[in-house]
Amino acid sequence: MNKLLKWATEIDSIAQAGLTYSKDVYDIDRFNQLKNIAADIISESTNLELHKVKEVLFEERGYLTPKVDVRAAIIKENKILLVKEKLDGTWSLPGGWADINLSVSENIKKEAYEEAGAKVKPKSIIAILDRNKHNKPLMVQSIYKIFILCDLLDFNFNDNIETETCGFFELNNLPKLSLTRNTKEQIEMCFEAYNNPSFKPKFD
Repeated sequence: MNKLLKWATEIDSIAQAGLTYSKDVYDIDRFNQLKNIAADIISESTNLELHKVKEVLFEERGYLTPKVDVRAAIIKENKILLVKEKLDGTWSLPGGWADINLSVSENIKKEAYEEAGAKVKPKSIIAILDRNKHNKPLMVQSIYKIFILCDLLDFNFNDNIETETCGFFELNNLPKLSLTRNTKEQIEMCFEAYNNPSFKPKFD
């Protein structure tokens, strides 16, 4: 993450904490000004449209914490299951934002079934990664990506609003990946976890 974006997101985090806990109307106004300054810096340093940055920053409520993205690593006969995104035609591990009131295992089961028609048994955590340290482009939000190794129980792809098809791919024959969702290095990491019984989860 570049320094300007890092500083701007920290300013926004401080401002959001102030808006959450402050009762003084003048302080609240100052914290809103800080959020606007943070939005200006983020827009200038990333080429994102200012109004879109403000939409993201000002929709947040409460103390800022990282959002959580979950990804299912489903490997069969040394091939990994990927889904093709309707949005841009690129491929990714089944997954998405974690929903509230669901555990990590429940979220990964839900995402694998909705996007790939795969019924899975979550087996182990492969990694918990800070998205902006590993994926591009940089995001305004702080995001933790959780990769879960899963056993495949049943498989029947159904048409849905997010993915148009799915398939199993060898590591040396991957389709065009959605790099904002998963990189080749992250796919390699999933294969490493699958093939190595003593694999230790990665983090950061």
